Amino acid sequence: MDKFKGAVMVGALRMFALLPWRAVQWTGTAIGWLMWKLPNRSREVARINLSKCFPELGPAELEALVGRSLMDIGKTLTESACAWIWPAQKSINLVREVQGLQVLKDALASGKGVVGITSHLGNWEVLNHFYCSQCKPIIFYRPPKLKAVDDLLRKQRVQLGNRVAASTKEGILSVIKEVRKGGSVGIPADPEPAESAGIFVPFCGTMALTSKFVPNMLAGGKAVGVFLHAMRLDDGSGYKVVLEAAPDDMYSTNTETSAAAMSKVVEKYVRAYPSQYMWTMKRFKKRPEGEKRWY
Repeated sequence: MDKFKGAVMVGALRMFALLPWRAVQWTGTAIGWLMWKLPNRSREVARINLSKCFPELGPAELEALVGRSLMDIGKTLTESACAWIWPAQKSINLVREVQGLQVLKDALASGKGVVGITSHLGNWEVLNHFYCSQCKPIIFYRPPKLKAVDDLLRKQRVQLGNRVAASTKEGILSVIKEVRKGGSVGIPADPEPAESAGIFVPFCGTMALTSKFVPNMLAGGKAVGVFLHAMRLDDGSGYKVVLEAAPDDMYSTNTETSAAAMSKVVEKYVRAYPSQYMWTMKRFKKRPEGEKRWY
């Protein structure tokens, strides 16, 4: 059954990638609109997350943000299909603006390992191609459940000569070794880790279990951190890539200080582009001791 599901999913992704760009956007919007209007678990997770993270919003404002978020998530799906199927340069050509590129260039010239830090905001698949066009990093990721989709991603995410590492013990070790020898890696900061691998720090007005992986690699200045995000432009023509140097606190040897600083930067971008964050992700599944579970 999984083999069949995988074939159907890959087939759907290939169909999306055949569409003209405006149709890709329209189709994604339509998928997101249906997710908003029809009962489904993803919609409920988004509502819970947004209500907790934006308690200042009234019911109508909150529901409007839920709708915009789901439509943006639909766009991320169809756009990512293009990033997975198209030649990498075709996706890179959709990057219309780049802010802070010198930050990455300086980091790469430092002689230290470079940790590219991103989150599930905007379109991280297009960002992957852009980042890999600037260097040859190892991209750290969580494999999808369907093998056919994982096989596709492993192939398409390395078009520019970079490598990928799954979130396994072997993958973690390969990322650490790459940074130690002065190479570059790309890591999402926001997937919820196992409790033993994370620490609770503030994020969007609540406490979120946050990975210690990046803070531990930067501790004491052993490597250089650079934040990267690719946000969708309002006119639908493409993306704006923003790069920012990791703040000083992220180099602290105190893990809580470093993780909180990382979370603060991600939150800044999420609040600036709230509908482009993947609110359907169970980001807050684990709660501090004594606090009721959300989902």
